[in-house]
Amino acid sequence: MNPPGLSIAQLTTGRARARLLPGARQRFVAAIVAIAALALAGCSTNPATGQQAFTLLSPANERALGREQHPRVLAEFGGVYEDPAVQAYVVGIGSTLADRSEQAALPFTFTVLDSAMVNAFALPGGYVYVTRGLMALADSEAELAGVIGHEIGHVTARHGAQQHGRSVLVGLGAGIAGILTGKRGVADSVSLGGGLLLRGYSRDQEFEADLLGVRYMTRAGYDPDAMASFLGRLREKAKLDAKVLGVGSDPDERSLISSHPRTIDRVKEARAAILGAGPVDGLVDREGYLRRIEGMIYGDSPEQGFVRGYRFVHPELRFEFTVPPDFTLVNGQTAVKALSPNGAVIVFDMAPTGPAASALDYVRHRWGARLALVDLTRLTIDGMEAATGVTRVSTERGPFDLRLVAISPPNGRMYRFLFGTPAQDTARQTPGLQRTALGFRRLDGDEAASERPYRIRLYTAKPGDTVASLATMLPKDANAGAVFRMLNGLPPGTEPTAGRLLKYVGY
Repeated sequence: MNPPGLSIAQLTTGRARARLLPGARQRFVAAIVAIAALALAGCSTNPATGQQAFTLLSPANERALGREQHPRVLAEFGGVYEDPAVQAYVVGIGSTLADRSEQAALPFTFTVLDSAMVNAFALPGGYVYVTRGLMALADSEAELAGVIGHEIGHVTARHGAQQHGRSVLVGLGAGIAGILTGKRGVADSVSLGGGLLLRGYSRDQEFEADLLGVRYMTRAGYDPDAMASFLGRLREKAKLDAKVLGVGSDPDERSLISSHPRTIDRVKEARAAILGAGPVDGLVDREGYLRRIEGMIYGDSPEQGFVRGYRFVHPELRFEFTVPPDFTLVNGQTAVKALSPNGAVIVFDMAPTGPAASALDYVRHRWGARLALVDLTRLTIDGMEAATGVTRVSTERGPFDLRLVAISPPNGRMYRFLFGTPAQDTARQTPGLQRTALGFRRLDGDEAASERPYRIRLYTAKPGDTVASLATMLPKDANAGAVFRMLNGLPPGTEPTAGRLLKYVGY
């Protein structure tokens, strides 16, 4: 295989040669030879795909890389979901599929993550992850098997190792750029951090993973059409999320849609390529799956805090606050956001205080050090020292007013509100935002203990039940009917049939 981009002849003749600085030619040629040697050494035939693939990692190195990244994944995605029965169930499905793969001897590791996000991914070396949020959305064992089979396909096709190899070449290419320009900083700036492993795959890689996933599902006896049915459910969730947020998409959410750019048509194409267009009689096991996930936490866990309408409450850290009624609350991994239809935003997070400092000093000299803050004021909020300051910034949407509010509790953290409003709407929004900041309060032990997570519950439909009547079992929400349909795979205009086992959300 030749290295990507220009050939060696092209790089060492004409304009490329003319740009070499005195004394740099030897280093340049050495770098080119290094790329060529790596490219040739990294070409191998993949047993899963039967095609030549470029990778610089040996199987042992892949496993070591996955093992190194595993703790980072756990820290980033809420840790392991602490339910041994659910973990064992997923390990069983994953092992059954992996045993039917071309790398059955690889010691795969399957983990359910304690995250409400709907996501699944794999690291090199056989580390495969699904979130409990994804399991809540799935409607059968076959759908979950389709997701896991797809991720196993990424592992057996060595897609993660290929990404790593391409990034190493990017690093060497940057080194060449440094040689040509005489600026070593260009080369030194290249980083191959852990974020590399969670980047989205190419269309061709996704299609390969679908082909392999269908292959493994079929060998294990599952209905391969479940892969497409889950993807359809995923699309419905993405549309509902966009509607709730009032945006086309949420750029901060690392969901299965963003990391796996697939379409139902391509999944069906993969199925046809493996099995043809005819029906396949495979295992679905819908009711058995629902019984397995009954009682699973749905949405936020106590460690992450709960969104309850316009209220955010954190029972572990014992505090709560409420946003104005025209805002939509979204709980993230590192911050809580609230969005308003007119473009106003609230961001709440926590930061270590570092060296002892007053809340006012923190706002002035640390958090807002690069902002031209005015109206710096000391406050007291729920008996705690606090401070605030404001500034105006220019954005693509025009002038934007920012207000920083820092609250200093006696626990080594700084609670922080960032309020942002379009300048022309600041006066109208200010009273509501003030109530949010000044209404921040701590919970006592009994109040914190009374806050419980939502869980997946099951109900058997009776004659006369409708989506509208059953959606009342869900937490009060304007989109409860759409959520109920999404959870149970009920298309618009249809009603549940008597005797059908259904999911709902309750305590």
